[in-house]
Amino acid sequence: MKNFIQPGVNVPFVAPYDVKSGDGMLDGVEFGIASTDAKSGEQVIGVTEGIFTLPKAAVAPARKTIAYWDNTNKVVTNVVGSNTKIGIFRAAGLSGDATIAVKLVPIV
Repeated sequence: MKNFIQPGVNVPFVAPYDVKSGDGMLDGVEFGIASTDAKSGEQVIGVTEGIFTLPKAAVAPARKTIAYWDNTNKVVTNVVGSNTKIGIFRAAGLSGDATIAVKLVPIV
């Protein structure tokens, strides 16, 4: 195909704040996991698909429900509000759990 650019899993992001490798980040409406450390405003490759362990808000999400990114607190949550859909919780979580596995799903 003449119009194919790239697979689109590892794509350039502009770090919206200082990030470390493995941190979640929201660049516009696109969510990804930083592949390296980067300062705010620097280009960093964001991984947009896969299953990642992410920091979790004090919520108890059900298995295989929609995961949202709380960009204010930089945690994943099951609360819709003004948060951005990023994927699916792989397992149920307890409110006291600090992290949870999330399958990233590009959602437009």
